[in-house]
Amino acid sequence: MGHRAVTSRNAPGAVGPYSPAVVSEESKTVYVSGQVPLDPATGQLVEGDIAVQTRRVLESIRALLEASGSGMDRVLKTTVYMADLGQFGPMNEVYATFFPGVKPARATIEVSRLPKDARIEIDAIATLP
Repeated sequence: MGHRAVTSRNAPGAVGPYSPAVVSEESKTVYVSGQVPLDPATGQLVEGDIAVQTRRVLESIRALLEASGSGMDRVLKTTVYMADLGQFGPMNEVYATFFPGVKPARATIEVSRLPKDARIEIDAIATLP
């Protein structure tokens, strides 16, 4: 069986030696690498507040999941890394709109710095149908 890398033109490419997402055929699981708010067309950081950046990150995660054959409704777990937990409320409002059904398990962690000085990074684990 094995595993395969997943990319999407609607999500930014990797900026290092990793895959944006990997599918494990054996476990029928999708692992989405941490996504920061990069514009997939330019590779540049999306300017804006935490709500704007959270939306861009979750749109990238959705694109990678769809490219893998999964979807946001199949996400089991996310980890949210934030540069400022004082922005938790606005982040959480946007986050909730991407998971209208059963909410995935989640950890949220404040970190001192994120790639490209983003305000947020999110990774995800989902299942395949």
